[in-house]
Amino acid sequence: MPTVLRIGPYRIGFWSRENDEPPHVHVRRDRYGAKFWLSPVELAENVRFPLQELTIIRKIVEANRERLLEAWNEHFGKKES
Repeated sequence: MPTVLRIGPYRIGFWSRENDEPPHVHVRRDRYGAKFWLSPVELAENVRFPLQELTIIRKIVEANRERLLEAWNEHFGKKES
């Protein structure tokens, strides 16, 4: 998974073959994982993260949404917002 951001214990990025889906990111920590849509920021999938931690992660994704969208658009050559 190409990493766009590392914040605290979280690695945030996307898979290179996911250009057939709307802009989103995967957040990983150890054996935990979550997927967030970026427009708007919304939880799409969760694997093992507790609810309290998902709230923290969502705030991180929201705070970095523009940067994450720019990375998505640059990687896939799309204009999504």
